[in-house]
Amino acid sequence: MTQAALTHPPAAAAPAVPAPERRGLLRLAAARADWLGPIAVALFAGLLRFWNLGYPNAFVFDETYYPKDAWSLLEQGYEGTWPEHANEQILAVPQQVPLTSAPEFIAHPPLGKWVISLGEWGFGLHPFGWRFMTALLGTVTVLMLARIGRRLFGSTLIGCTAALLMAVDGLQLVMSRVGLLDGVQMFFVLAAFGALLIDRDHARARLAAVLPDRGGDTVRLGWRPWRIAAGACLGAAAGVKWNGVMVLAAFGVLTVLWDRSGRRWAGARRPWRSMLRRDALPAFLATVGTAFVVYVGGWAGWLFTRGGFDRQWADDRAGLSPDSFLGIPLPQLPMGWVPAPLRGLWHYHSQMYDFNTGLSSPHTYQSNPFSWLVQGRPVSMYWEQVPVGQRGCTASGGCAAQILGLGTPLLWWTACFALVYLLWRWAFRRDWRSGAVLCAVAGVYLPWFQYQERTVFSFYMVVLVPFLCLAVAQMLGAMLGPEGCPPERRRIGAAGAGLVVLAIMACFAFFYPLYTAEVIPMSSWQDRMWFTSWI
Repeated sequence: MTQAALTHPPAAAAPAVPAPERRGLLRLAAARADWLGPIAVALFAGLLRFWNLGYPNAFVFDETYYPKDAWSLLEQGYEGTWPEHANEQILAVPQQVPLTSAPEFIAHPPLGKWVISLGEWGFGLHPFGWRFMTALLGTVTVLMLARIGRRLFGSTLIGCTAALLMAVDGLQLVMSRVGLLDGVQMFFVLAAFGALLIDRDHARARLAAVLPDRGGDTVRLGWRPWRIAAGACLGAAAGVKWNGVMVLAAFGVLTVLWDRSGRRWAGARRPWRSMLRRDALPAFLATVGTAFVVYVGGWAGWLFTRGGFDRQWADDRAGLSPDSFLGIPLPQLPMGWVPAPLRGLWHYHSQMYDFNTGLSSPHTYQSNPFSWLVQGRPVSMYWEQVPVGQRGCTASGGCAAQILGLGTPLLWWTACFALVYLLWRWAFRRDWRSGAVLCAVAGVYLPWFQYQERTVFSFYMVVLVPFLCLAVAQMLGAMLGPEGCPPERRRIGAAGAGLVVLAIMACFAFFYPLYTAEVIPMSSWQDRMWFTSWI
């Protein structure tokens, strides 16, 4: 070693790259880490949802309606009728598709069925084809939740925890593996929530620019594409099922309140006045206006063909409806200037409303919304009793294969405590994050209480699952303790939170056979019937 090497630090002792470049590499590494966790959780969720997706080779519960409607939309642009034994003909080998051109009255808008039809277009009219899109959206929703949780709480760990909890929720798994509409609606509702969060952050960034001048009263927030995207997603949610309108109303109030608090934070002397003058109308047009356009666009197949149910109702009429709409009597005003297809669509919606609000036929698995959070009455979507010696059944008492729309019990029961915690955070700590999650819960869950006489089912709450998981993840994050608290406190909190997550995953694994129609001994099935109301 030379004298120069001894008297001067070697090159390796200096930074390997200039400081600005090193900071850029650190940011890149952090960004990759922020994505690697969510992607890993989503891949795990995708494996659960796509594994043996075509089993059972049967029409599961309301799959007897929506996949066939989806195929009819592909073929005709509107929902046609099917003969009595169409299910058997579709599942038979060789397959027969006995679709007729006669129109069928439908109870829900067509957009969700258009989404299901994409899988049928790619893979055909069979169980894998009509379940493909719900499985794909169920997987993507897990990825979205991880990123939304990170943005909401500022923690990749909490975001990934929420996503992992949803990945192992039984109800979300079941609804991602059947061709029903509610999983599609869940995707659009969560996407709208995420878009509004991004819009909030962008609006705060613009308001921050006026903080030195305290100009919160006068600043214009300008073009807000993420709010328009949220409106489009909410219109799509309503285009899948009408209860999406309630979520649109709740999220509309939420984003207006965020604008008001943002202007107050930016120094507005009259935040309500400035919000109403500068934000209310643009917010309405961006959310409600965009949602309306997207909703009507979902009816394009019905509007631009002539074979749909009541499609030609208005051709020889000048009014909107012969009686009422949404239960409100309508005067017979001259409305000939409105195109006949739109007047026919209005009339069709009146009939859909009467059907949906008047649906009270008793069903074995109907339940009251009061029981949904505690999973009081899950829906059995598929049941098969397997005799000894068939399909690998060796139990002397025979076997069973079932698909039960049951949320992972321990997750849902934990979520009940988490919602109470969020109420406390929102009411006494003014925590806007808790308020955001609670607003989503209210928009999805509370409207169902007005239908005490209607036939309703607990699996509707799959739309609620992402927000329950966010609530539980926030509570688990609080168990860790704030930054700077004693290490011993954080170790104990981490152990407690980890045990809760592991217990929920173990609970999911225990009930997994009931989510996938796995053939299990009848005694094992009985062990999983913790309450008589689950049978």
